[in-house]
Amino acid sequence: MHDLEGVTRLPDDFDGRVRLFPLPELVLFPHAIQPLHIFEPRYCEMLSESLATDQLIAMSTLTGAAALVDDLPPIASTVCISRIVSHVELDDDRHNILLVGVRRAKILRELDAGRAFRIAEVDVRDDVYPPISASQRLELKEDLLRSFGEIIPTGKKIRESLQELLAGKLGLGPITDIISHTLPFSAEQKLKLLAEPDVDERAKELIKVLGRGELEMLPISSAFQHPFSSKSQGRTFPPPFSLN
Repeated sequence: MHDLEGVTRLPDDFDGRVRLFPLPELVLFPHAIQPLHIFEPRYCEMLSESLATDQLIAMSTLTGAAALVDDLPPIASTVCISRIVSHVELDDDRHNILLVGVRRAKILRELDAGRAFRIAEVDVRDDVYPPISASQRLELKEDLLRSFGEIIPTGKKIRESLQELLAGKLGLGPITDIISHTLPFSAEQKLKLLAEPDVDERAKELIKVLGRGELEMLPISSAFQHPFSSKSQGRTFPPPFSLN
């Protein structure tokens, strides 16, 4: 489908301006995949512009009780810039798209750009790998995957996926992001993890959350799979969609 490094790279001419797509409860993470069903006119306009230019959309999270009534409801200051990797146009100007998270970013200010949808200037927050913790990072990765494995239904495919991740080249940053996106944490907890660029601190926080034992996991065949592995390419499109 796509290679992870290529699809999660921002365009060379990225100017720090993003189209905002606010949704309640949804927190997208870099390296994670999210399907969406788009039908509202302003977001169809946003999609059209994105497809014609950089294929980027910044997923943001609505916050507070005003989220359902205000024209410009409050949103979390941390967003996830995402790339459209698949688009299916349906009847009645409806669209199914598949997004992959590219980068976490912090909103600096919203801009009045004369669009029906919201636009913001952001500061991109790349993953930080502190050199001082390099020697302990493999152990941290093992601890994280062990903690994750303890809360998900056991099975051969799950064990194989975890072993592949442990032995593979996928870094600690992408692993923390995919786990954070996959599991049913609260939006508040997910936003806390999304806002943390320090990979080691993010992994430690995620291990703490996993250790609380508050999650109820549904039976799944593979909760954790590299999004661009050969095994994932056979899945049907579209998968279950979130409505805008």
